Amino acid sequence: MGARLRVVLNAAEERTLFELRRATTVPQRVKDRAEVVRLSHQGIYVEKIAALFKWNERTVRETLQRWQGKGLGGLWDAPRPGAKRRWQEADLVYLEECLREDQQTYNSQQLAQKLASERNVQLSADHLRQVLKKRG
Repeated sequence: MGARLRVVLNAAEERTLFELRRATTVPQRVKDRAEVVRLSHQGIYVEKIAALFKWNERTVRETLQRWQGKGLGGLWDAPRPGAKRRWQEADLVYLEECLREDQQTYNSQQLAQKLASERNVQLSADHLRQVLKKRG
C-alpha cells in the first residue's frame, strides 16, 4: 500500500466535476476520471476507487496526479498521433453525387483521379476504397 493520495476540491470545482460527469457530449473516459477525482475528494482511498472502476491503482493515482498538476485539462486525453486526414466529408458527398448523376461507373482508381483533378485531394485508390467501405 502506497502513500495516501487525496484531492481537495473547492465548491466550484466539485460542482464542475459533477456536471462534467453528467454531460452527454463528453467522452466516457473523461467522465470516469472526473468521478475518480470527486471520490478522492470525498475521502475514498485509491484502492477502493480502483476496485470500483476495475482500474489498476496506478491508473487512479496517475489520474489524481494529473488533476493536481493540470486541473480540469488533465482529465482529457492528449491528441492522438498520426497524420490528419486529407479529405473532408464534402469530398465524399461530392463523389456520391457524381456516382448518382453520371451514367459512367467508376472504379476506385478513377474516383481517386477525379478527386485529385477536381477537388485537389490526393488519396490513393486503396485508401479511398477503405474510406468508402466504412461509409457503406
